Amino acid sequence: MGDDMLFNIGDIVTRTSHGHDVFFRIMDIVGEEAYLKGINMRLYADSYLTDLKKVENKKVEDDEKVYARVSEHLSLDRSEFFYLPGKVLHVDGDENFLNRCLSLYKKLNIMCYGLCLPEADIASEIEEYLNKLNPDILVITGHDAYYKKRGSTSDIDSYKNSRNFIEAVKSARRYEKDQDKLIIVAGACQSNYEELIKSGATFASSPKRINIHALDPAIIASELALADRNKTVDLVSLLEKTKYGSEGIGGVITKGSMFVGYPR
Repeated sequence: MGDDMLFNIGDIVTRTSHGHDVFFRIMDIVGEEAYLKGINMRLYADSYLTDLKKVENKKVEDDEKVYARVSEHLSLDRSEFFYLPGKVLHVDGDENFLNRCLSLYKKLNIMCYGLCLPEADIASEIEEYLNKLNPDILVITGHDAYYKKRGSTSDIDSYKNSRNFIEAVKSARRYEKDQDKLIIVAGACQSNYEELIKSGATFASSPKRINIHALDPAIIASELALADRNKTVDLVSLLEKTKYGSEGIGGVITKGSMFVGYPR
């Protein structure tokens, strides 16, 4: 049974058939199959136990490096001006990932409301929170996966949660149609990028159906929250802030959401 004779729920593992490229936690075991969730990637997967290798004491990637990368370009003139970053509502299907993202917003002094909901429930509940909180930026994320055996990349039924994300984006767009008034960042690993954009997302994953990092949606949201609402954001530079750049996340040209005021 792989390199280890016994696996348990909660074990951290990699898959031999995929070159041990992603660290997963075992969420469930049914017969000879394990159901997996990414440690740093927003990815669901399943695997035969014989394909798994247990990893001992794997630490979560150092998020401090991500925080530094996002904030390194910020050189705000605080001597005379004041700044009001955009307000974020971050809805996440994974509580651990949500908390990591909230730490990023906090370090960058961005007001963010965090909400953990199963991906299938976001569409039915999102409008209530939009009415209550009136954010400038909405993040809709969690976990996803593209299953090649189910069909082509254009078939929405080939994905774990893309349909749920799409319906959530549509619900949010019924609340606010104007892209300038509500920026939406949506999707997770391997999500159906084209359909998310068509449904009204401003930014979405994943153009090349690859994995994205746990913090990537929050990186996009943070950059937009700290960008001047009167200036167009450099789209290429923005996407390069994420783990895999434009292969993992794409979007449409937009403006920032931060007010700049004078005097302090």
